Amino acid sequence: MHTKRISVRTITYLALLVALEIVLNRFCSINTMGLKIGFSFVPIVVAANLFGPVPAAAVYALSDFLGAILFPIGPYHPGFTLCAALMGLTYGFFLSSKNGKNGFLNILAPVLINQLVFGLLINTIWVTMLYGDKKNYIGWFLYRLPEYAILIPVALVLIPVLLRLCRELRKSVIKN
Repeated sequence: MHTKRISVRTITYLALLVALEIVLNRFCSINTMGLKIGFSFVPIVVAANLFGPVPAAAVYALSDFLGAILFPIGPYHPGFTLCAALMGLTYGFFLSSKNGKNGFLNILAPVLINQLVFGLLINTIWVTMLYGDKKNYIGWFLYRLPEYAILIPVALVLIPVLLRLCRELRKSVIKN
């Protein structure tokens, strides 16, 4: 069985993306109880495109865990970290430069899956578990709905720009 080694350079880039996600998520976002609007998806999209699904999942999960431990907004719940890992995998599956697909559907699919399924539907379960009971799920869902009405169009506009930036980074900076 052949295992691919990860270079020190790649680990360094991934660590920088973890740090950037923590800063964007914890300090440059609108964070309230159960609601978060920001650009913390940017480092994950970059990790997904440059390095693929598994590194993107690791970056998102690790940054979620470290951010929650170092700079808590509320109580830690491992469900958020699980969803973060799955979101990184999803971005990586659709946006990895290795799959050669760059069409609009490859941008739309992960945004809708991540924002609606993992973000709105599943993460609302974790918010309900932390801040209310199961009877409050619909209330939390409706409270969080405007967040996703904002984040989906923002992601759909920014991701194509990020993918172009990643192409330039790959040419000039990241020489695997």
